[in-house]
Amino acid sequence: MLFDMDGTLVDSEKLWGVALDDLAARAGGRLSASARLAMVGTSMPISMALFRDDLGQPDRPYAEDVAWLTDRVADLFADGLEWRPGARELLHAVRAAGVPTALVTSTERRLAELALKTLGAENFDVVVCGDEVARQKPDPEPYLTAAGLLGVPIGECVVIEDSPSGVGSAVAAGAIVLAVPSDVALPPTAGVHLRSSLGGVDVPFLASLRA
Repeated sequence: MLFDMDGTLVDSEKLWGVALDDLAARAGGRLSASARLAMVGTSMPISMALFRDDLGQPDRPYAEDVAWLTDRVADLFADGLEWRPGARELLHAVRAAGVPTALVTSTERRLAELALKTLGAENFDVVVCGDEVARQKPDPEPYLTAAGLLGVPIGECVVIEDSPSGVGSAVAAGAIVLAVPSDVALPPTAGVHLRSSLGGVDVPFLASLRA
């Protein structure tokens, strides 16, 4: 099992939204709703490019903005994260069944470690973060890396994702994909199993996806 983090297991996208709004205010602007939605599930370089374009400030200092944003998100993560519906129950059921499990996130290791205080580091055999791969989602590298570390063929792995970028990464990797949208609607995609929530999803259901 390969789990995405933000918007899939925990409702952290809203905290990224708070931090991005704060950064925009610090820059003397206001981030549009459309730009924020376009950022969901993307890498930091893509998100910051969208941020600069939306504010009309193409020359903003990337490193300074990323450092400030990361610190702000860390503060918000430190207060604890809210689980997505059905996510905690499913994760615990998967672990109880002895299924090899990985967390695959575009978030950097520093912030992922804070999130793991809510998620439980013991619930994952492998954690792959956005700053630990050469190419982030929607490239297949993150999911291929996680499957390789677990020692499980990617075609036998079920990936749970919430964003277009993440779904694209998992599909390109060749995984079995369960898409559960959070902040961004996901259109029906050939070969992708779509659910409105993880509520009611259990280990037998996941096994049926592999049949």
